[in-house]
Amino acid sequence: QLQLVESGGGLVQPGGSLRLSCAASGFTLDGYAIGWFRQAPGKEREGVSCITSPGDSTGYADSVKGRFTISRDNAKNTLYLQMNSLKPEDTGIYYCAADLKPWRCTRNGRDYDYWGQGTQVTVSS
Repeated sequence: QLQLVESGGGLVQPGGSLRLSCAASGFTLDGYAIGWFRQAPGKEREGVSCITSPGDSTGYADSVKGRFTISRDNAKNTLYLQMNSLKPEDTGIYYCAADLKPWRCTRNGRDYDYWGQGTQVTVSS
């Protein structure tokens, strides 16, 4: 069974950091491009970041450029999203997703084939 599991979310103060992980089971991530998405209450889902396989190309939403870094460790079958200088507007449920076309980096959710269940990130004082 193909599965993506996110972890690392939590409550953090503004200016703080979190590192999200996305682990795959039932398949190997090196055959997929990966994206991170988030959805805040009452808002549409937003593509935050993406990375091709083996990781030579990345992309970021303007709202997170310079603060978030996406990376992958194919040997560990895991993907990461390092989030620094967090702001209250970063609050939401964060999802990772896998795209069967590993050469493209897209932040359009319709391009992705498999999704995790999400992890909650709350930025608040």
